[in-house]
Amino acid sequence: MAGFKMTRLATYTVDAFAERPFAGNPAVVVPLESWLPDDVMQAMAAEHNLSETAFFVPDGPGQWHLRWFTPRFEVNLCGHATLATAFVLATELGAVAPLRFRTASGILGVHREEDRFVLDFPALVPVRATRPPPGLAAALGAVPREVWKARDWICLFDSAETVRALTPDHGRIATMPDSVPGGQARVMATAASDDPRYDVVSRYFSARMGVDEDPVTGSAHTQLVPFWSARLQRRELVCHQASARGGTLWCRLEGDRVRMGGHAVLYARGEVFLPVPRLIDAPIPA
Repeated sequence: MAGFKMTRLATYTVDAFAERPFAGNPAVVVPLESWLPDDVMQAMAAEHNLSETAFFVPDGPGQWHLRWFTPRFEVNLCGHATLATAFVLATELGAVAPLRFRTASGILGVHREEDRFVLDFPALVPVRATRPPPGLAAALGAVPREVWKARDWICLFDSAETVRALTPDHGRIATMPDSVPGGQARVMATAASDDPRYDVVSRYFSARMGVDEDPVTGSAHTQLVPFWSARLQRRELVCHQASARGGTLWCRLEGDRVRMGGHAVLYARGEVFLPVPRLIDAPIPA
């Protein structure tokens, strides 16, 4: 193509918060030497059509700039794609943990505890919603006992079976009011676990982000862990996201931070071939 240079980029597809392929939440990880234009990264995320594509560039010893894109938007926090990125750096590119990522949500750390990668994320403490959004119960197909909000709506149910059996109307969820001004309507359903292996079960719906049901959501647990820690009077929780793929997070509340541990599995290595006008060296947007 005239005026364009063909660029070859390595890609890695990783199942995060998974101990086997076809479980957890898949993410594509793209290492870069310098930033691609934003519209190219967004187009790549749409082409991959997974809940998240992560891009990173070096930012000094042991640190990288990290950005995340859904098929529709760039987001300011993503847990499973951070785990996937740390996994690629440690197992494919020779980086030694602990790792640090400079992101739109500040500095995020990842370290190893035996065979798990542990994310260090900011905690978001929910508050009881005095006025739940109209149509929430109809959108979920069941009436929650309580509704809370932090970044997202949190719907508490009496049983884990109710959470697993939900058949939400994603079109209705996409048109609901946001939990915070300027956000995208995202809804969690949660209950105490009925499985002795776990303390908490949840599901996560975010149709307006281009992902009707996210398989396993690290950023959701920055809100769920403070919520359940206060409710159960425990700092350490084993959380299971009960999507069709399913995934487990070993979580710990430490002050204003949430530590989330999980496994990851490499599914594929690949290359993409991009006609791009230029690479750019630009800071992460504020």
